[in-house]
Amino acid sequence: MKAGIVGATGYGGIELFRILNVHPQIDDITLYSSSQAGEYFEDIYPQMQRGQSHILADVEPDKMKEDLDVVFLATPAGVSIDLTPQLQGGKAKVIDLSGDLRLKDQSLYKQWYKKEPAGEAVLGAAVYGLPEWNKENIQQADVIANPGCFPTAALLGVGPIIKERLASPSSLIIDAKSGVSGAGKNPNLITHFAHAQENFQIYKVNQHQHIPEIEQQLQQWDEDSQPVTFSTHLVPMTKGIMATIYLQLNEEMTVEKLQSLYKSYYEKEPFVRVREMGSFPCTKDVYGSNFCDIGITLDPRTNRVTIVSVIDNLMKGAASQAVQNMNLLFQADERAGLLTLPVYP
Repeated sequence: MKAGIVGATGYGGIELFRILNVHPQIDDITLYSSSQAGEYFEDIYPQMQRGQSHILADVEPDKMKEDLDVVFLATPAGVSIDLTPQLQGGKAKVIDLSGDLRLKDQSLYKQWYKKEPAGEAVLGAAVYGLPEWNKENIQQADVIANPGCFPTAALLGVGPIIKERLASPSSLIIDAKSGVSGAGKNPNLITHFAHAQENFQIYKVNQHQHIPEIEQQLQQWDEDSQPVTFSTHLVPMTKGIMATIYLQLNEEMTVEKLQSLYKSYYEKEPFVRVREMGSFPCTKDVYGSNFCDIGITLDPRTNRVTIVSVIDNLMKGAASQAVQNMNLLFQADERAGLLTLPVYP
């Protein structure tokens, strides 16, 4: 298969290139950049040298949609709104890593992203690519809206309880932390080393653009779901997300029953690992991998559940999940190219 990566010089694009280089079904990779077209990718990132050199190409949608089998859009918000319609109608399938196609309600996108939304036709064609929960629809799609990093960790963590309606929807609190790579390649004030190092900061309080994405999926699982309390914090590390999730149960349960519930939901999912009782994951446990590790406990005094869900934000939160979606799109082994174990320490 032939793959193209638009936005190849960003963090997500680099990870995609690294994964696709060892993917058994990928024969050719074309890299695209609007800002560095004509340059050699390996000159910018010499650590990515592997024999063949790649010249960054200009984006030519009409040619790309016929020459390529799959196009990954590792672009900032706002780009794929215009680019995806130009890529539709040809041979290529499109996997968008930005947030442009995730929200079905155009007014919500405009409110939270502060940009004009994609057209209804594009949004209608885009399938939300959370593989563990939407496999059948993904397999039949031509356009995939790859989930955000925070929503991936949060939704995988809370899914079984919400789906079974075991908790009060209004009680959901998601307290999430991320490494600085989640802000992208271009530096800003809060990701500047002098500010981020030895610092811990909450940001986008009640304003994070991933809030409506989480709520949209919760609404599909439980029509009585309520707006969520979702907070994000910046941690002075490069990669990783930890979502600590709190829920008030509707009835008394045992932690053994909750453990069994999670095991049953994820037992056939190759990239979700449910910890044994009393064990909780840390971000290093999934570093450089497509795994989501989940630990769960119950406080019998309060009947409140605590769930800890961790992912690598650039992998399961972006690039490797996009490749997992590609595998499903083309009826390949879901694990193809993604069997690398986490890097430790």
